[in-house]
Amino acid sequence: MKKFILTLFLLVALVTGASRLTPAQEEARAAWQVTKFDLTVNVGVAERVLNARAVLSAVNIGQGVGRTMTVRLSPQAEVKSASAGDAATTFRSRPEAKTSIQQVTIDLPSAVNSGGAIGVAIEYRLPLADNSALAAISPLNAQFLPLSFWYPAPNTQFSLRGADTAPFRLTVNTGGEATAISAGKSSGSAAAQTFEQPLYAQPFFLTGKWDAIEGAGDARGVSAFVLSGAAPVERRNAESAIAVAAAARAYFAAAFGEAPDVPIKLVTVERGAGFSEAGVVLVSAAAYRRQKLDSVTALTIAESIARLWMGGSTPLRGEGVSVLREGLVRFLATAFIEKHFGRAAADAERTRERTAYAAISKRDGPLMQSTPFFDTHFNAAANKGAMIWRLADGALGREAFFLILKNELQAKRGDALVLANLRSVLGERGGAPLKAALDYGLDQPTDMDLLIGVPRQEGGEWVVALRNAGPVAVNVPVACTTESGQVVRAEVAIPARDFGEARFKVAGKLVRAEIDPDKLYPQIDYSNDYAPRPTTPEDAFAEAAKFFARQDYAKAEEKAREALKSAPQTQEARVILGRALLGGNKTEEAAKVFRSLLDDPLPLATAMAWANLGLGEIALRQNQASEAVKFFDQAVTADAEYGATLAARALRIKAEAAAGAAPPVDESVKSFVAQLDAAIRGGRKTELDAQIIPGELATFAKGIVGNQPETWQTKVLRTERLSADRVAADVLINAKVLGKEESGTAVFIFDKFGGAWKLGGVELFEVR
Repeated sequence: MKKFILTLFLLVALVTGASRLTPAQEEARAAWQVTKFDLTVNVGVAERVLNARAVLSAVNIGQGVGRTMTVRLSPQAEVKSASAGDAATTFRSRPEAKTSIQQVTIDLPSAVNSGGAIGVAIEYRLPLADNSALAAISPLNAQFLPLSFWYPAPNTQFSLRGADTAPFRLTVNTGGEATAISAGKSSGSAAAQTFEQPLYAQPFFLTGKWDAIEGAGDARGVSAFVLSGAAPVERRNAESAIAVAAAARAYFAAAFGEAPDVPIKLVTVERGAGFSEAGVVLVSAAAYRRQKLDSVTALTIAESIARLWMGGSTPLRGEGVSVLREGLVRFLATAFIEKHFGRAAADAERTRERTAYAAISKRDGPLMQSTPFFDTHFNAAANKGAMIWRLADGALGREAFFLILKNELQAKRGDALVLANLRSVLGERGGAPLKAALDYGLDQPTDMDLLIGVPRQEGGEWVVALRNAGPVAVNVPVACTTESGQVVRAEVAIPARDFGEARFKVAGKLVRAEIDPDKLYPQIDYSNDYAPRPTTPEDAFAEAAKFFARQDYAKAEEKAREALKSAPQTQEARVILGRALLGGNKTEEAAKVFRSLLDDPLPLATAMAWANLGLGEIALRQNQASEAVKFFDQAVTADAEYGATLAARALRIKAEAAAGAAPPVDESVKSFVAQLDAAIRGGRKTELDAQIIPGELATFAKGIVGNQPETWQTKVLRTERLSADRVAADVLINAKVLGKEESGTAVFIFDKFGGAWKLGGVELFEVR
C-alpha cells in the first residue's frame, strides 16, 4: 500500500511538473482570477429560494487568450441569464466530473488577452430542499457559507491554488424580518443591508435575531452578536471572547503591522460554528453557555484574527496555499495562545495537533500537492503544516521569523503571498538545513522516524545512541532523566539515514531518555522517541479508555497515569483518570482531578462536561442533591459530547427529584407536544410537516411517515430556554412501531415564530 501511495504521488508530481512547462512547450490557456465580487441576494423565506445576481470582475492570469469563462456553482442552482462586458451572452452547464459541482461556461463577446480584465454577470436562483450548516433558509434565519457554492467563481478550494478570494460588495434583501450579518462595514436598512468588505475573502452571509455587545477601549471595533434573550453567563462569555479577539488583534498588529480597518464580529450560531472569514467568526451558542471560554473557541478566534493579515490584507495564492491558509495560521494562533494563556495551554494545543496528525502520518502525501480531494488534507494542512512552520520558527528564532513574515506580507499587499516565494526567502535566511527541512516537509510524504537507545555508562559519561531514519539531517534535543528526577538536555545533529549519540556528564544514573522532547519533527512513529520504550501517550490513553469501558477501573487508572507521564497537560487523559478514580470509589482523588480540569485556563468543552458530570455524581453520592443539580446543569450546557450530555440530562432529572424540586416545564410546550403527537399518530405528511420548521428534520419526518406508529405518546419531563424563541425539552417517548413496543428518552428543540412553537431539531434520541 505504501509503495502504491508513493507511486500515486509520483504520478501527481509528474503531471504537475508537466503543467510547469514553458509556453513554447505547452498549449497556452486562459486562467481566471476574481478581483471583486458584487452580489445582490433576495432571501425568499416562503419559497425557500435564494434569488441572486452575481457580478464578477476577473483578470486573465493565464498564458493564452480567453474566449470563455467557466465558473463553479451549486448543482442545485438554476442559471437564468448571463452577460459579459454588458452584453448578453450564451452559456452552458454541466456537472464537474470529480466534485459534481455545476460548471457554467460563459461565452465571452470578445477575446481577452493574457493580463486583460472583464466583468461577467450571472442571474440565478438557488432552491433549498433541506437546511444544513452550509446553506439554510427558514422563518427564523438563513445562512449561506462558501462551501455551499452559493455564488459563482472560477476556482474552488479543490484547486491547487485554492478558492478565489477578493474584496466583495454584498446586498442582502431580507424583507425586514431578520438582521443580516456579513464581513465589512454595513449600511442600509434592516430590509436591505449592504456590506462593503475590502479584504480578500469569500462571500457569505447570515440572517437572524441577535443582541449586539460592543467592545470598548482596546476592544473597540470588536462586537459579539448573542442570540436574543441571552442569559447573563452567555453575555459574560461573549465579553471574554471579545477580550480574546482584541488581544489577538493587538498581538498580530505588533508582529505584522497595523490591523486592517474592518469590524470584528463574533456571531452566535446554532450550527456552522468554526467558520471564519474577513473578521467574522461563527461561535457555537453552546460556547457562550459554558462556565468559561473553551480551548477550541479561543483557537478559532485566534486563527480568524491571524487571517486578517494572512490572506485578508494580503491574499494567499498558488500551489500549496493551504499550508499558509491552514498550517501557518494555526502556528500563529498557537503562538498567541501561548502568549495569552500560558505555555501549558499552548503545549496542550500542540499535543492535540501531533496526535491528530499521527493518526494519518503513514498514509499522508506531500503537502504541496494536497487538496480537499484527499481525505487527509485538512488534518495534514493544519496540523503537519503548523509543525513545519514551528521548525522554521525554531531555526530562525521568533523575532527573525516574524520579521520575515511581516516583510513578505507588506511587500505582497495588492499582489499575493505565494508559498514558493516565502520558502525561498526562508531558505536564504535559514541556510541549507532549514531549506532541506522545508523541502522535505512540504514536497515529500512523511518518512521520518527518530529512534533512541537506553542510556549506558562509558567511563565517566552516560551515552545514548540515536538514529535518524529520515531523509534529511536533523538538529534535535535529547532529554534524559536521572533517578532523582533531574532532567538534562543536549542538542545533537544527526545526518540523514544515519546514527548519532548524546553524551552526558551527570552524577547518578540515567533512567529514561527521550529524543525530540518538544516534538518538533513530524514522524511516522513517535513510540521510538523513548527509552526504555514505554507505551506512547496515545496508546496508553486508548488502553485506559478500553479498560474503563470494561469497568476495570484500576487498570484504567494505571494507563491514564502512564499517558500523563509523557503528556501531563493532556486533558483527555485527565478525564479518563478522574472517571476511573470515581469508578474505583476514590472520590476525593477524583474530585481533585475534576476540579483541576475546571481550573485550567483554557479547558476543552469535553473536559468541562465530564468534570461537571463527575462532580455531580460525587455530590449525589454524598446526598447533596441540590449541588448535584448545579453540576449536572453545567455538564448539559457544555453540550460537548453525546455520552456526557445524555448521562447529565438523565442524572439532572434524578437529582432534582432527590432534592424535592419539580423540574421546570413550559406549559405551552406541553400543549404543542400534544399536537405533535397527534400529527405523528395521524401519519399524514402534510400535517406532520406543519409542525416542523421548514427545511428541517426531513429524514425524521420521512421515517415517521414511512413507518407509521400504531401508538406514540410523548411526556415532557423538563424544559429549558436556550434563547428568547428557542427551548430544549427532555421527553419520554412510548411508542409501538411495526408491532414492536419502543420506549426511551429524547431531547427535542422547539422554535417559536408567528406566536407558535414548531419542532426545530432532535438532539438526542434513545428510543429503542
